[in-house]
Amino acid sequence: MASRPPARIDSFRSQTLQLEKAIRRIVRANDVQSRAMAKQCGLTSAQAVVCRGILELGEVTTTALSAYADLSAATVVTILDNLEERGIIERYRSVADRRIVHTRLTEQGQALIAGAPRPLGEVALARLKALDTTGRKALIESAIELANILERDSLRPTVMVARPEAVSAMRSSRPGVQPPDRSRRGGG
Repeated sequence: MASRPPARIDSFRSQTLQLEKAIRRIVRANDVQSRAMAKQCGLTSAQAVVCRGILELGEVTTTALSAYADLSAATVVTILDNLEERGIIERYRSVADRRIVHTRLTEQGQALIAGAPRPLGEVALARLKALDTTGRKALIESAIELANILERDSLRPTVMVARPEAVSAMRSSRPGVQPPDRSRRGGG
């Protein structure tokens, strides 16, 4: 007669299956929300995040936008190419250092992002707002920890929520202030 594995293994397997199912639901909900957002305002969630980054950071470099949106520089460049082609952003070379390219929203881009919904969606934001502060904080910390667990070959021990001083540092043009180095991150 075959021996049955310990209950602990069955419990872990059950937990991982529940987690995988929850992740699939999150990915699907994100895709559905992104498509709805694209229909409503013409921007995907990723495009909206990049545009909000430009709005919040001001005239900004691709590297700073990449750090802000937590997207690879190549992905940000592709998004910026599309947005520039549509007249939503414009890029220009720095007067001080011609190697540096800055990005800013056009008037059309400012109007578009002002009317764009948040990428999470109004229903999700309302549900999030209904949680008490402790519940919101625990949910955010758990989501960050899950992202850290799921990141392939992650070199970062944890991802921190952007603090106002970090945003100020990204806005800074001081030579010593640089966003995180993402060149060593593994691909997915």
